Amino acid sequence: MNIFEIILLAVALAMDCLTVSIVAGVLGMTGHLRWRMAFFFGLFQALMPLIGWWGISMFSSYLEAVDHWIAFGLLALIGGNMLKESMEPEDQQHFNADRLSTQLLLAIATSIDALAVGITFGCTGYDEVSKLTLPLVVIGLVSFIFSLAGYHLGHRFGAVITRRFKPELVGGLILIAIGVRILITHLFDW
Repeated sequence: MNIFEIILLAVALAMDCLTVSIVAGVLGMTGHLRWRMAFFFGLFQALMPLIGWWGISMFSSYLEAVDHWIAFGLLALIGGNMLKESMEPEDQQHFNADRLSTQLLLAIATSIDALAVGITFGCTGYDEVSKLTLPLVVIGLVSFIFSLAGYHLGHRFGAVITRRFKPELVGGLILIAIGVRILITHLFDW
């Protein structure tokens, strides 16, 4: 992946963080705790791909013939799920985003997609941890920034944003496009 694709991937993964942070801002999360939540979101978004990569790299020699199909399938599945979620009505569930346990659970929940992306890294030529440094830093940093931005947007503009902007839709389309590009590149040796 080139730097542009890494940034697009990071933006796609950060959409869940953005959404949750907007909700936290709308619901009145304590302002100084936004930094802690953004830190956890960035940290987990960066660690999960490493965990997924580590798990798949142990079995990469068995999967080389189908790795592009795995990468495409996972990205299409995650992207499709994000598209589906973007079409569902908003959940009226209230949560206390000020609690440390809530923030940790949200960080884990929003980074599950990143675990699958780590598996795709193992299937697309990232065969050393050193090659993962740039993508992991970019993913973590973008998630951190999007979390802070989401909190500020939610705090400032509240419900107006959530009615007009569907971040899951954008993120889902980006993930599907990256998956299609990986598949086409491997199938046609581009």
